Amino acid sequence: MSTFDITSRSIQSVEILDLSGELDAHTAPVLEESITRLIDEQKYSIVVNFSSLDYISSAGLGVFMAYIEELRDLGGDIKLTNMKESVFNVFDLLGFPALYDILEEEQEAIQKYLNSNLQD
Repeated sequence: MSTFDITSRSIQSVEILDLSGELDAHTAPVLEESITRLIDEQKYSIVVNFSSLDYISSAGLGVFMAYIEELRDLGGDIKLTNMKESVFNVFDLLGFPALYDILEEEQEAIQKYLNSNLQD
């Protein structure tokens, strides 16, 4: 059985999800629940920190695809940060860098949200 954990925290108006372990078909529903909860709470500026994620499968990638359009329609986004090279390679192989803001550092993603809020 895969081990996976997700914790959430807020920095100003930005919600951060910290992923750890392995995100696959068995653990993807946990991430789905977390994103759904944020949307239900009208929290649409989401950063996903991958620094402790060791593995992602296509089912894990599918979770991000399932929610990105809805979040963008609501004026939000999902920014992805701190990926290990092996995890980034899976995203890159499927063309995700063209669809998502993938940043090296969490703080950079948070700053992008805060800067865009200042311009609104």
